[in-house]
Amino acid sequence: MGDILTALMRWLHLSSVATLIGGLLYARFVIAPSESFLPPDAHATLDERAAAHFRPIVFTAIVCLVISGLFNYLTKPGHSVLYHALFGLKILLALHVFAVAILIAQPGNKRRNRQMFGAAISGLTIILISNYLKGIA
Repeated sequence: MGDILTALMRWLHLSSVATLIGGLLYARFVIAPSESFLPPDAHATLDERAAAHFRPIVFTAIVCLVISGLFNYLTKPGHSVLYHALFGLKILLALHVFAVAILIAQPGNKRRNRQMFGAAISGLTIILISNYLKGIA
C-alpha cells in the first residue's frame, strides 16, 4: 500500500506542476501575444475571462502541490546539506510562483503579463532544481 500511495503522491505532484507552470507558460507565450490582434475591448474581456477560468485551477494546483510536496519530503529523510539548501531555494521559488499565480488570477490586474513571465522563469528553475535534486538524492 505504501508504494501505491507514494506513486500517487508523486503523480499528483508532477501533474500539479505541469498544470500550474504549463498554464502560466501558455497564458504568457500564446494567449497574451494573440490578444494583440483583438480590439482593445475584446482584449480586456478575454484577459479577464481567462483569469477567471484559471483561478480555480491555480488554487487546486497549489493545494495539491503543498500536500504532495510535504508527503514526498517527509517520506524521504536523511539528505545532505546541499540537498537541503537547494530544497530551500526551491521552496522560496515555489512561494513566488504561488503568490504570482494568485495575483494574475485576480480581476483587473494590469501587470499580468509581466508577472506571468517572472513566475514562468521561477517555475522552470524549480523544475531544473528538482531534476538535480532527484539525481543527488
